[in-house]
Amino acid sequence: MTNESFDRRAGDGQFGLYDQSVLKRENAYTGKYLVLLDCQEEERGMQALRSQAGIAAAESVRGAEAENAVRVFDTPDMSALFPELGVAVIDVAPDQREALMTAAQEEPSVIAAEPERLVYISTITDRSREVKGYYPTYRSDEDVLERHTTAAMAVSLGPAWDETAHTWGLQAVRANHTHLTGQGVRVAVLDTGVDTEHPDLSARIAGTASFVPGQSVQDGNGHGTHCCGTAAGPAEPQHQPRYGIAPGAEILAGKVLSNQGSGSDGQILAGIAWALSQGAKVISMSLGAPVSPGQLFSPVFESLAKRVVTAGTLIVAAAGNDGGPVNHPANCPSVLAVAAVGRALDVAPFSCRGQGLLGAEVNIAAPGVEVRSAWPMPQLYNTISGTSMATPHIAGIVALLGEAAPDATATELKKRLLSGAYRLAQAPASVGAGLGQAP
Repeated sequence: MTNESFDRRAGDGQFGLYDQSVLKRENAYTGKYLVLLDCQEEERGMQALRSQAGIAAAESVRGAEAENAVRVFDTPDMSALFPELGVAVIDVAPDQREALMTAAQEEPSVIAAEPERLVYISTITDRSREVKGYYPTYRSDEDVLERHTTAAMAVSLGPAWDETAHTWGLQAVRANHTHLTGQGVRVAVLDTGVDTEHPDLSARIAGTASFVPGQSVQDGNGHGTHCCGTAAGPAEPQHQPRYGIAPGAEILAGKVLSNQGSGSDGQILAGIAWALSQGAKVISMSLGAPVSPGQLFSPVFESLAKRVVTAGTLIVAAAGNDGGPVNHPANCPSVLAVAAVGRALDVAPFSCRGQGLLGAEVNIAAPGVEVRSAWPMPQLYNTISGTSMATPHIAGIVALLGEAAPDATATELKKRLLSGAYRLAQAPASVGAGLGQAP
């Protein structure tokens, strides 16, 4: 049962089963399970799992205290329940897994259960400063490298942009033409943390938390700092050009990925719970796990995302960089999947595409090739590529929309975002509604 999941279909009491054994990375799962509970009967569901499957009691971790989950993540045989999300991360021995799934299927207060995945940053690494050096961080096989030809990457470079005052990405989404700054809006960036002492960002940070055992929120990777900078870097950085989309927004930096760029579904859940407790209007997640053609989205993450939207917060996530189907969790219908475009506003060759399944589509696109933003000191700035870089552009735009319409629901903000996108020549499967635009 370790490669299978179920979800209870509303109204018919049946279970849908899907196989996740096709993921291409070794050790794609942690050995723990995610369990989605009826929010009105959480204790009943947990009691059923304890009595029928023999799991240990789960420690309840509320969003405002979500950092307490680190101890659970780092301790064998411990489980965590996030009551505000209605999701538990269950530690279960291999010989208990069948009993866990059986109990979950029989208990009405348990809506879904599935194995916990490992997730990774969604950045393209340029090993040699040559065009063909772009490759996904979780893939290094040579066939992927060769697939990204020099000609294909050249298309994404496009015409020259004058970046004296503003990065090309900021210009492409027209953030340099709006009077809005994101003032009064909080943007949560769940990533590898942030350089809390960065001269451009320190005044912008409203809160930090680490959900990685043994690591502080201080960014030892660079990826999280870069994403924070793109979403909400200052109007006047220490060194030009300006790169932040919403310079008046506040940053909530949650470390859900290690300094090595990896984490787990449970750490993401802890980060989401914390972000909600801190008043985030949008949650930006430049991370994911690859999926295979025909693979369905996670029922746990989809139900969770619906609950987050109902609470008034949007989740935007990177589509992925393997050129295949949209990655988890961006492939959930209630999560906005962000594709990457290059300087010519053509879809980047590494950017994942939508497939003909519910939720497996790209929703919107943003600049993701050669994007300049903040980087941990002493370097201060770096230029990198990936759907990771596209995602915080969209998070920043949502912050601008949030300032313009402070009473708008998350669903209304999503509609405004998609309806305001600039239509591109590429098919919606590649770029969704088009290029995100500042209001």
